[in-house]
Amino acid sequence: MIKNLLNKKYYLLILLIVTLFSLLTVANYQFSKNNPGGNDFLVHWIGAKKFLAEGVSPYSDQTALEIQKTVYGRPAMTGEHELRVAYPLYSIFIFAPFALIKDFTVARALWMSVLEFSIVGIIILSIRINHWKVRPWMIGSFLLFGIFFYHGIRPLINGNAVILVTLGLLVAIIAIRNGQDEIAGLILAFSTIKPQNVILVLFFILIWAAFHRRTKIITWFAGTMVLLVGFSILLIPDWIFQNIREVLRYSSYNPPGSPGAALIAWWGNIGTRLSIGLSALLSILLVLEWWKSRNSGIKQFIWTVMVTMTISQWIGIQTDPGNFILLYPALFVGLELLWERWDNRSYGISYAFLAFLFVSIWVLFLTTLNIDYQPIQSSILLFPFPLFVFILLYWSRWWVQKSNHINFKNNKIDL
Repeated sequence: MIKNLLNKKYYLLILLIVTLFSLLTVANYQFSKNNPGGNDFLVHWIGAKKFLAEGVSPYSDQTALEIQKTVYGRPAMTGEHELRVAYPLYSIFIFAPFALIKDFTVARALWMSVLEFSIVGIIILSIRINHWKVRPWMIGSFLLFGIFFYHGIRPLINGNAVILVTLGLLVAIIAIRNGQDEIAGLILAFSTIKPQNVILVLFFILIWAAFHRRTKIITWFAGTMVLLVGFSILLIPDWIFQNIREVLRYSSYNPPGSPGAALIAWWGNIGTRLSIGLSALLSILLVLEWWKSRNSGIKQFIWTVMVTMTISQWIGIQTDPGNFILLYPALFVGLELLWERWDNRSYGISYAFLAFLFVSIWVLFLTTLNIDYQPIQSSILLFPFPLFVFILLYWSRWWVQKSNHINFKNNKIDL
């Protein structure tokens, strides 16, 4: 009897998810039909489509030209975004199912639905990563914030795969917390579809795993990477060199992709010196935090991962404010630490922080938007959100070290 009830609840849950996904897809289709865009997704959709249908390399000029004609109606002009594929070839495994759909609007609608579900997953897992038990209505308000906040809605509309990368990192971290090292290593490997966004986090996780003799994380990560890279070489033998070429030219047709690059663009030689100083200072700080956390328990490990995510946006690696959904986990971990220290008093402060962030960054975006030819966000948006999260995390740094009492070997806690 109990088993039958559980089965019914399971089937009802599946039916609810399928129904919700279908309704979202219909709404996303109407949105996509009336609002052209989704260029982040379009680039990789066409790249995968050209390769699967014609065997043409996603990194080829032929593929880039087709993408540009789809967006601009002509080849890209000097100063315009060249819309070239710059992800590793194995990212094609993620885009391939959507590339089989001939109509881009339908494919984009389905992709947006996947990303919307992923954003919900990111927020819920970000809340649960440190076992923050919040009231249901609070979860609802956090979801509204996360979906409609500038750094959430921008990658959603553009179809940025960074949302999937963020979700993957969260699942991997929780798997590490729960001692599921094989799953963690596997998912960490797939998170490298956007390597510039995860390279520092991966480096720290592997260092931490080595010090804690969690060798399965390392072996499963390395083994999965060998399979992904090796199979990709079978498809296109020189894809690594083609990909490196695209990565190296990426910054030449993009706006400044780091605070240092923005400082150089604004202030020339003075900006160059400030950029070098900022990168050096953050590098030293990061190495010190890694060293202090090398033998840490799981709580300080999670905090250091969040700090690494935050610093990696400023250290000089090419990024974009559209990638800052990566900082959602760090934001909610920081808010959870406030709750640990101040209990009920933290709720009002948390909502004040979120309201301030939501309003100020949307206002900053709208007041600095360049609409000369096509809407371009200002480089100023590289600064406020990472700075806020950085301060929030360091505000509770001493508390993390004081309360770092969770032993990951003896406290396997399920979601």
